[in-house]
Amino acid sequence: GSEAASEQGQEEEIEDRLKEHMDNLLDKSVKARQAALQSLRLALSSKTLSEFLLERRLTLTDSLEKCLKKGKGEEQALAGTVLTLLCLQMGSGPEGEEVFRSLKPLLISVLTDSTASPSARQSCATALGMCCYIAAADLE
Repeated sequence: GSEAASEQGQEEEIEDRLKEHMDNLLDKSVKARQAALQSLRLALSSKTLSEFLLERRLTLTDSLEKCLKKGKGEEQALAGTVLTLLCLQMGSGPEGEEVFRSLKPLLISVLTDSTASPSARQSCATALGMCCYIAAADLE
C-alpha cells in the first residue's frame, strides 16, 4: 500500500516538473528556454511518458515550434532533439503523425537555412529523418 502511494507521489512530482519545464519553453529568457529543453530532453530519453505527453502534445508541439522559429543555434538544436524524442514517445499512430506533420515544414525550413547554425541544421535533419521513419503515414 505505502509503496504504491509513494510511487504515485513520485509520478506526480515528475509530471509537475515536466509541466514546469513545458511552461518555461515560453520564457523570455533564452537561458531558461534552453534549460527547459535540456530537462525535457533528459526526461523524454530516460522514461516512457506517452500517456502524459498524449494530453499535452499540442502544447508541447506549439512550444517547440516557437523555439525552432524564434530561437537560434543551441535552442534550435535542442528543440529538434526534443521533437525527435516526442515523436519516439508518440509512436507510429495518428498522434505521432500529427506532431510530425505539423512541424515538418519548419524542420525543412531550418535544415535548408544556410544562416542557421550547423548544430541546429543537423538536429533538424535528424528529427526529420527519425520522425519520418516513425510517424510518416505518406510513404513519400
